[in-house]
Order: sequence, then structure tokens, then C-alpha cells
Amino acid sequence: MTWNSLIREKDERDSAPHGIIGSSRLLTSVMKQTAVVAPTDSTVLIQGETGTGKELVGQAIHDLSSRRNGPFVKLNCAAIPAGLIESELFGHERGAFTGALTQRIGRFEMANGGTLFLDEIGDLALDLQVKLLRVLQEQEFERVGSTRSIRVNVRVVAATHRDLTQMVEDKEFRADLYYRLSVFPISLPSLRDRPEDIPALVRHFVAKYSERMSKVVEIIPSETMAAMVAYDWPGNVRQLQNFVERGVIVSEGPVFEPPLGELRTHKNSLPKNSKTLEDATRDHVLQTLQETKWVVGGRHGAAARLGIARTTLVSKMRRLGIESAADEARGRSGTGHAAFASA
Repeated sequence: MTWNSLIREKDERDSAPHGIIGSSRLLTSVMKQTAVVAPTDSTVLIQGETGTGKELVGQAIHDLSSRRNGPFVKLNCAAIPAGLIESELFGHERGAFTGALTQRIGRFEMANGGTLFLDEIGDLALDLQVKLLRVLQEQEFERVGSTRSIRVNVRVVAATHRDLTQMVEDKEFRADLYYRLSVFPISLPSLRDRPEDIPALVRHFVAKYSERMSKVVEIIPSETMAAMVAYDWPGNVRQLQNFVERGVIVSEGPVFEPPLGELRTHKNSLPKNSKTLEDATRDHVLQTLQETKWVVGGRHGAAARLGIARTTLVSKMRRLGIESAADEARGRSGTGHAAFASA
């Protein structure tokens, strides 16, 4: 990886607190809400599509709270069989059921003094919702097979991709638990609603997997980036991350060459705002120029970052109508055409 790439990657890490990458208006709003609620002990409900980063926000809430030195314990309610979820939450005594050969503490006890992150809370069975509500209200519970109450001091952050309000109407989720969980709701935007964050995410994941695989993949062609910006990403950041990892695997040289054909075959290959490939290309070129302070050529110029020749970039800028934006930017900064011509 070049020095320029290392600097850019460091800048993006520094501007990505808690591993949450992006500077879009929607994501900035989420981070502001996170900073507001974190110092409190209030229960938080994080809602968003699968792959939007709900666990990262939960971790950020914990890290910014007074409980940061306590444990951050996670449980995916959809990943545990229905017959075992109560034991996972509250623990069990020896002999409480067949196979319970020893005493075991549950996630609430593990999280004592810290935060318990309950993912996919919408998948919790109704009978367990009653018991969870009691813990939230009274901070006490009994292990399976025991009659002794155990008191804990745990903050709960819940998350779901499901519409809990609709589930309440359909009698699939308890209204009292919903109101108790949603003291402070946070809605995470889908990736298609914040496409301006995609370039930073792509660069982050390319650098991450290049280092992990001991490969040098550092040039992302503008057309490649534009195709990824224009894509719908129904699986959100998780899908993008997996796609970039696959792209790094198949790239044989320094140029990032992911399997773009996979994106073209998807029925929803354009986001709902129908941004064209040319629009996405223009956005990516503009962002790269802004990052390089409108320096086009040279080792650290925009052309090198985009993996194209300086003359090709100049031609592309003319075709996309970016020259006027460059002139305006240079006028604001007080620099003349000489800076652009000599770059």
C-alpha cells in the first residue's frame, strides 16, 4: 500500500468513530442521537434493515456511557432455539432440565454492571417477553429451575429489522414491552439512502482485506466505484463488505476488479432515487478531486487515486461538466489556473 493510501485510510479511521464509517446527513444524525442517549441509562431500541450496522451502534452506545468499563454482552434472539433462549438469558440450575449437568449463568448475569445487546428482539417468544419485561422493570429474575431472585444492574439495548409497531397490532409482540424498549428509538438508514457514504466504505474494506490477504490492491477505477455507488445493496453494508472482500480475492494486480456482473444481474441494480451511472461517476470524481484539493496529476493527485491517466481524467472532467466546479473551487481558495495546469 502506498503512503498516500495509508494516509487516506488513517484519515477515514479517525473520522469513523466506533467503526461507523460515513459522513452523510442521515448517518451524522444517527451518531448525534447515539451521543445524546449514551450517557443515560435509558433503554434504546435500534431499528433498521439487516446489515445496516445495528450492533456497531449498540457498541457505540456502550462505549460512550458510564458503563464503558463494564461488559458488553450480546445475544441474537433469532439464533437460539426457542427451548434454550430462556436459559441463555437467565441461566439455569443443575438438573433444571435434561442435559443441565451443571449450573450456568445467563447473559443478564454476565452483563451485570454493563450493557446487554439483544439483537433481533422481534423474534422473542411471547412467554419470554413477559419475563424480559419484568427484568427491565425490576432488574431481577430467577434462573431456570430456581426460586431465588437475582438482582442485576444491566442496561438493555435492543435491535430489530422487523416492524414492531405492526407486530403489536398483530398481537405478535407485547405492547407494554414495546413501549418499555422504545424509550429512545434510533432508526438506521439503509445504504441505498446514503450512497455518498459508499466510496469511504469501499476504500476502508479494500484496505482492510488487502492487508489481511497480504495483497497490494490500491487503485479503484472511477467506473467501478460508480457502479457500486449506483447499486441498490439490499443487504446493506454487510453485503457491500462481502462483495469487496470477494473483489480483493479475485483482483490479480493493484487495480480493484470486483465481479461487477453480479450487480448488473440484480433486478434492483439502481437505487430508488434512480441515480444514473454517469451521475455516480461524476459524484465519485468530484469527491476524489475535493480530497486531493483539486490536484489532478502527480503521485498523490486525483488521477492516480482513480487509476487513470491525467489526460483521461481531464477529458472525463470536461465530459461530466466538472471544469466549472473546479474553476469555482479554485476561485474560492484564491488559487489560479496555474495550480490546475501544473498538477
